[in-house]
Amino acid sequence: MSGNVFLNYIGGEWKKSSSGELLESYNPAKKNEVVGSVQNSTRSDLNEAIARAKDAQKAWRKLSGAERGNYLYQAATFLEENLEEIATTMTKEMGKSFPEAQGETTRGIQILKYYAGEGMRSDGDLIPSTDASALMFSKRVPIGVVGVITPWNFPVAIPIWKMAPALIYGNTVVLKPATEGAVTAAKVIECFEKAGFPAGVVNFVTGSGSVIGQGLAENKDVHAVTFTGSNNVGKNIGKIVAARGGKYQLEMGGKNPIIIAEDANIEAAVDATLSGGLKSTGQKCTCSSRVIVQSSIYEQFKNRLIEKAKKITVGDGMDPSTWMGPCASEGQFKTVKHYINRGIEEGASLILGGKQLTEGDLKEGYYIEPTIFEDVTTDMSIAQEEIFGPVLALMKVDSVEEAIDLANDVEYGLSASIFTKNIDHILSFIDDIEAGLVRINSETAGVELQAPFGGMKASSSYSREQGQAAKEFFTTTKTVFLKG
Repeated sequence: MSGNVFLNYIGGEWKKSSSGELLESYNPAKKNEVVGSVQNSTRSDLNEAIARAKDAQKAWRKLSGAERGNYLYQAATFLEENLEEIATTMTKEMGKSFPEAQGETTRGIQILKYYAGEGMRSDGDLIPSTDASALMFSKRVPIGVVGVITPWNFPVAIPIWKMAPALIYGNTVVLKPATEGAVTAAKVIECFEKAGFPAGVVNFVTGSGSVIGQGLAENKDVHAVTFTGSNNVGKNIGKIVAARGGKYQLEMGGKNPIIIAEDANIEAAVDATLSGGLKSTGQKCTCSSRVIVQSSIYEQFKNRLIEKAKKITVGDGMDPSTWMGPCASEGQFKTVKHYINRGIEEGASLILGGKQLTEGDLKEGYYIEPTIFEDVTTDMSIAQEEIFGPVLALMKVDSVEEAIDLANDVEYGLSASIFTKNIDHILSFIDDIEAGLVRINSETAGVELQAPFGGMKASSSYSREQGQAAKEFFTTTKTVFLKG
């Protein structure tokens, strides 16, 4: 490692790419400031990492769960020691406010410790046999080499919540992070190196998705690929991995509704809408995007929402007063501006924000005002397509039943929330909403590490991440019939 130039980590060594080229990661709050550089890797770099992971897996899988857990616990210890540095890097690299970056890094520590404990849990079942003189049981066994492809919006938590279960269950991994979060991810991998993982168990290769991501999907020695990112890329990866008989796990975003019923606590609902929709600049797959409000309280809710949204402070995430930072990159900034313009063109009423912020230091970054539309219909682009920015679309309905139907009228089904005190409405919502994460009187964004996470419809491949549910993807079952 030299200064802010980060190498690949392959087979227990930090290595330059064979291309000799670098990819620069910029600070979205100061768009000309380079946070660091990573390797623009080639297929040969990737293939070396996969080969080293394959070789290392033979010994790694033979360790006890407790032994593997000790390595994860050590990684958590080093992550904790470097929490401030990693959180600062995250804020500078992708614009997340420093308190949010601290919280995400803390979550990574908690995930590692949680899965360290999983090494001591049961990995099978005793099954009665029709043969009274035989013993029959099942046991969970690792898949092999796991390719991990992660996005820029959670550069610590998402890599860890994929790698930790993969590793504790006896697999080895090759991580390919998004370039916009790769410097932060490299600092996480340094913690794994310090923890003393055997060479080849954890590998880190940076580069373009078309080369490294595609290569992980195509390589027959990568037995499973876990991916979080855009819908189109995820579908392509799933298709490639399935065609060669591999296993894949896809988490591909959402268009998440929050329903505000007429008996809701207005203050709590407004706060949850702003937090769920605009925190992290709306750059969460679980962020609230569609705000569906019963007509009898619509004006009251809208006015209070606008009033509080106007008080949101926007700025450099390192500033303690910052509530909302910049878009993570020029590309994401342009995408958000595109959808704001589409909303106006398609007839929605822009009632707050929508402009680039250019005053003072803000002119140096990719800042957009907190934005709220009303008169939004379900056929509009801002009601159907994932924006990944600080944009809320208000939609008016007469009943909760109508609200649930409207909430389901999208291709995605990741997260959904309702604010109501009515138990009948709560039960109907739980049963009828088409989403993998259902939250009552709480914002749509929010994931507990010990609980299954994943979506329905186009949001997911229907497998689940986190908690003990992760075992389903990262292992397979072996049935044993034993007779003397």
